Amino acid sequence: MKKYILYPGCSMESSGRAYGESINSILEPLDVEFEEIDDWNCCGATEYLGINLIPAYSLIARNLAIASKQVNGTRTVVAPCSACYLNLAKADYYMQERPSLGVKVNEALAAGGLQYKPGTLDVRHLIDVLVHDVGVDAIRKAVVRPLTGLKVAPYMGCMLPRPDYQHRWTDHEHPTELDDLLRALGADVIDYPLTTECCGGHMTQIGPETAFELIMRLVADADERGAHLMATVCPMCQMNIDAYQNEMNHFFGTSYHMPIVFFTQLMGLAFGREPGELGIGTELVSARNALANIGVEVPVEQEPSMPRKKDEGLPMPRRWTKQEAKKEAVK
Repeated sequence: MKKYILYPGCSMESSGRAYGESINSILEPLDVEFEEIDDWNCCGATEYLGINLIPAYSLIARNLAIASKQVNGTRTVVAPCSACYLNLAKADYYMQERPSLGVKVNEALAAGGLQYKPGTLDVRHLIDVLVHDVGVDAIRKAVVRPLTGLKVAPYMGCMLPRPDYQHRWTDHEHPTELDDLLRALGADVIDYPLTTECCGGHMTQIGPETAFELIMRLVADADERGAHLMATVCPMCQMNIDAYQNEMNHFFGTSYHMPIVFFTQLMGLAFGREPGELGIGTELVSARNALANIGVEVPVEQEPSMPRKKDEGLPMPRRWTKQEAKKEAVK
């Protein structure tokens, strides 16, 4: 059995819950075991590093420091979220590359009785481990329900293959790891040149017009190339393309319906799991019709309900007019 230390990240408990559920469903067939980092904390996402460098890297490095104390036959930390993976990898790399930064970060960690020696751990993304450690052949052997006839656009996103400190990926612009994995599941993987283009990140909150344009490019190209759905490795990418696709359609006067699911959900289906076990049906742009192409039925009760209204928390998607978006973009 292959054992790894898991950094789940915040999205696995919220917007990316389906990702977490589907990851748990594929471990046993692949003989993989994850041990979650004790008392892990948020990696700070993408914003904090642009606000205050030392506290931001200290926040990230705290997870590495705790994980280094859990090393038991493995020194590999697996992060399923692309932003989490990038932040953990950056912290480890820059603490080595810039010794003065490492000293300051460890001074901050010392306040909590922690210390991290950069290079102690090997930080890797989930798909890297699945393709290069578990292997495409082992994944293919675990398939009991091939995804034959399902046309999938493989979407890696912009944060995973770059900057690639450890030279893990086949190519920075057109990596083939996701393509290879999806083909092992029996899917019809379309040629998708925009696989590493940006989904807009948090531009949906900062400059909606720009975000909608970026989402439109991705969805339109997948649609024009005949994809039934898109498969991604990143919770942020999934949320943007799924949650804001309706707003994008309203903004541009289009009517695209392009589901985007996590690659692990498709793995779960190919391994014989039921859609409900994998969080399929909780996406806002339903994958029901797409999956009907391979005879998979999404239970009615799994269809998503309207987002609940809350006074606190992050704002939910709403309809923007072009005038509103332009005003936001100018602010």
